Amino acid sequence: MNQPKVAVLIPCYNESVAISRVVTDFKASLPDAFVYVYDNNSDDGTAKVATEAGAIVRKESQQGKGAVVRRMFRDIEADFYIMVDGDHTYDAALAPRLMSLALTTQCDLVNAIRKDKVDDAYRAGHRLGNVMLTGAVRRIFGDRAQDMLSGYKVFSRRFVKSFPSSSIGFGIETELTVHALELQMPMGHLEGEYRGRPKGSASKLNTYSDGVRILWLICQLFKHERPMAFFSLIGTVFVAGSIALGIPLINEYLQTGLVPRFPTAILATGVMLLGVLSFVTGLILDTVTRGRREMKMLAYLSYPFYEG
Repeated sequence: MNQPKVAVLIPCYNESVAISRVVTDFKASLPDAFVYVYDNNSDDGTAKVATEAGAIVRKESQQGKGAVVRRMFRDIEADFYIMVDGDHTYDAALAPRLMSLALTTQCDLVNAIRKDKVDDAYRAGHRLGNVMLTGAVRRIFGDRAQDMLSGYKVFSRRFVKSFPSSSIGFGIETELTVHALELQMPMGHLEGEYRGRPKGSASKLNTYSDGVRILWLICQLFKHERPMAFFSLIGTVFVAGSIALGIPLINEYLQTGLVPRFPTAILATGVMLLGVLSFVTGLILDTVTRGRREMKMLAYLSYPFYEG
């Protein structure tokens, strides 16, 4: 059986302290893999350090992890892609097991679930945010997602080449997970050690602002991928509000034959029309979304899974 061509993709921004160890660890763990480091406007010599460590270094000028991932997916040709952060928090020794799981179970996405190696490796705020955001995605798109925001994943070629990325920042992990869930792709999970950053290295993730951005992205994906449910929820709120405004008016009309509060009656009618309009909008957009999903499925199926 021929060995698959594996590309290790490492998006980097100011990771000169850790990137050399990441590159050397993955070259040792997967000797036949091609290790790519995409430098995202670093000003600390990350590109030079990565080159000296033996990585193939390329650059992406548009700032943001999502922009880097989009560029990597477009440029690199391989049978499998391992994406990992360049901060040396993930265990390169886990890579062969992730690859083995992807091959034996024919998974298009294998996600490394983080297990703390030290107590303070995974900050409490990040942990809580991950649980909440992963829970929201599981609730809306399906319960197969685990540790959605992990930065250590394996992708098949057909996943990568059918992925319509639009996120620029840290929301890229959410988009990746939703893409797999929407197309009902085979997914696998494997627990691996997660360690603290090396001294002198600082996280680029802001717990609160990036958490809000990711939550907003989930809402947008909910609207784009589940328009019927999204607009039905809005329509239900409008209809309930209209009924609450209208019931006293109807009771008064039945008792007296009069409608003395015309502004309230007009408001109730307008709110009801907004509710009906929301339901119709959801119905129309649901048809559009089904067409988009079919196009993505056709793109996905145009690449056969690697069979050696």
